[in-house]
Amino acid sequence: MIALTKLNKKPFSLNALYIESVEEFPDTTITLTTGRKYVVLETKDEVQKKIIEFYRSVQLLSNPYLRGEEDEE
Repeated sequence: MIALTKLNKKPFSLNALYIESVEEFPDTTITLTTGRKYVVLETKDEVQKKIIEFYRSVQLLSNPYLRGEEDEE
């Protein structure tokens, strides 16, 4: 889960595994795989950093290929 803030300044948690896209128009809008949308105060870059931190915490980015790293041979 990632911690975010709604436009009314209320904090909430969102399961990052269900995030399909993050866009700015100009408010940051998160679209889930279910089609539900959330508008948040955080910037697109902040949301993306939180998603990456979450993936690392659950070891989804433990594979070097998923991190974009080359093999060290």
